[in-house]
Amino acid sequence: MGHVFDFKEALAYEKWLKKPDSRQALNLELRLLREMLRPAAGDSLLDIGCGTGACLETFLDMGLKVTGLDASTYALDIALEKTGARVDYYRGFAEDLPFDDNSFNHACLFTTLEFVDDPLQALAEAFRVSKDRVFIGVLNRYALKGVERRVKGIFSPTIYNHARFFSVWELKHMIFSLLGQVPVTWRTVCQLPSPSGPLAASLDESKWLQRCPFGAFAGMVITLVPTFRTRPISARYPGTATG
Repeated sequence: MGHVFDFKEALAYEKWLKKPDSRQALNLELRLLREMLRPAAGDSLLDIGCGTGACLETFLDMGLKVTGLDASTYALDIALEKTGARVDYYRGFAEDLPFDDNSFNHACLFTTLEFVDDPLQALAEAFRVSKDRVFIGVLNRYALKGVERRVKGIFSPTIYNHARFFSVWELKHMIFSLLGQVPVTWRTVCQLPSPSGPLAASLDESKWLQRCPFGAFAGMVITLVPTFRTRPISARYPGTATG
């Protein structure tokens, strides 16, 4: 099940999103998501662990048919206030999605893997319900900001006490273990601990530096390759008479 946001945590996260630095970092992350996923208008998308709806307005602006799923009813209530009936909401867990195979064109796990019990199972479920691409966005284990968050969690209680951080290499290992050598692309943003200032902005606009594996936020897109199961069929031939 992982960590489920309670009422105070959902409100605190929403309040944190409204801070200028947080909003600037989120905008960089959402821009990376748009550039990498590149869905077509009218495509369907499942936002797994949608939380209070940080990504939902962006998906709606892209003309997508959006479904949001989260384990926290408090987070879903906040998301519903933002989007109304434009998004279909479900309460559920990333490791056990209540949808059929290939139900959506795309799936998104945006800072979701950090809080689930079984990241590998959560990825397997995202791949199962999608038929085109899956976007994974994580807090980078090897970023300066990631180290700062973990150290802060040692000395004071924060939401990051419940989080597990990932690296680009760990994500690729999990993906290939599930799907084999499928096409995977990745980039990072928020190269400096603070996203503010002209230097930070110029660094995060550089496509070359986005190939650095140490940005605070790592985005990865997996292009799903159809697989087919076959089984041998025994052929029966009529016997021939012998004389």
